[in-house]
Amino acid sequence: MKKISMMSVLLLISLSLGQMVYAKGDFNPIKFERDSLPNGLQVIYCIDKSAPVVSTVVHYRVGSRDENPQRTGFAHFFEHLMFEGTTNIPRATIDKYVEEAGGWLNAHTSFDETVFKFRVPTNEIKLALWIESQRMRGLLVDSLGVETQRGVVKEERKMRNDNTAYGTLFENMMKYLFNGTSYEWTPIGSEQHINKATIQEFRDFYDNFYQPNNAVLAVVGDFEIKEAKEYVNEYFGVLPKAKEPKREQFHISPLAAPITETIEDAKAQLPGVFIGYRGPKLGDKDYYAMSLLSEILASGESSRMYQRLVDKDQIAVAAQLNPINLQYTGVVMLIGIPALGKDPMKVLEVMTEEIEKVVKDGVTDEELTKAKNITEVGFISDKKNVLDKAQSLARYYTYFGDAGMINNEFDKYQSVTKADLQKVAKDYLDTPNRVVLYYMPKAKK
Repeated sequence: MKKISMMSVLLLISLSLGQMVYAKGDFNPIKFERDSLPNGLQVIYCIDKSAPVVSTVVHYRVGSRDENPQRTGFAHFFEHLMFEGTTNIPRATIDKYVEEAGGWLNAHTSFDETVFKFRVPTNEIKLALWIESQRMRGLLVDSLGVETQRGVVKEERKMRNDNTAYGTLFENMMKYLFNGTSYEWTPIGSEQHINKATIQEFRDFYDNFYQPNNAVLAVVGDFEIKEAKEYVNEYFGVLPKAKEPKREQFHISPLAAPITETIEDAKAQLPGVFIGYRGPKLGDKDYYAMSLLSEILASGESSRMYQRLVDKDQIAVAAQLNPINLQYTGVVMLIGIPALGKDPMKVLEVMTEEIEKVVKDGVTDEELTKAKNITEVGFISDKKNVLDKAQSLARYYTYFGDAGMINNEFDKYQSVTKADLQKVAKDYLDTPNRVVLYYMPKAKK
């Protein structure tokens, strides 16, 4: 069996939590036009003639937090099922249609959203819109498709969770941090729940959430808005408006006590120390301060924790901080991989010391400026191509009701002060009530 390097493991963790690195460039305000259909579908159009392509994004307001605790994994399951077939599209041909047209397609699911995305040549804009309208209300939810995707989802779970070093980290961290809430489970869900679910349960979930009045459609690229509106009205306008989706009630109580757990991991080559704290929710003022603090503490080789743990003390081979951004709360997760033969508890001690320094003394002007510069680079580069713009426009409108944040959200980062960073360190990280998970390599017999 091929061994997974430590760098590969950390890269997988970073990618799964949404951390990317970009190059800096110029940013021009993005112009767009917003429309809504009588059935409740929100539509955003944005012209970008930099290349002869069009990207469409359908952002559904449904994620794993909307699932029944006894039937987890449904949102992720539908991410897959949406590629099966519809009443007018033969099974297993959606990919074929798009690829033969010279296009690309994908999707993702998180705790709060399920997002489907296309990028096609300009002359194939109708194809992308037609497929999305067909999937929205004409999806085949039958035995053949469901059984096929049950197998696919189970294999994905084995690959991501069962056969990867620290593969159960995400599940365990969320379970302990948010026990009793619908953030307690991860989007991959439970294999047992998916196995037990009936066709009718899947149909009920589809009819509840995959409706025009629970979605935002963004169309970005080289097209004429008048024509695009005609296509959207032709394909989506005929879909009826549904009742507002029924959702699971969301309640969250404070983390009442510290939690420490040691987990044997047969796939891990080195121990892992993972510390989880509750964080600010998406869009909150503290969210922007915490994002910048994350850069300073443990993002990259010049960060405080990397410098201390890896370069100076040489007790770890890696140190990171990964914020997980959620609609109703957040997670701040510190990652430390001890060097061979080094004590994991010493790694925990040093990471805690670095947090205490920020709580007591704050950060420097230079650190804050650097963190803002890095964030600005990401903010600009995230909106360089048509797909990025489409995803951003749909996301901003879904969560904040304001697609214009695609142009001005960075102002919220720019207004953060050193005092703000010290405050969020104290409010969120200066607490014994946290989750500490030790992943230890399983002893070979």
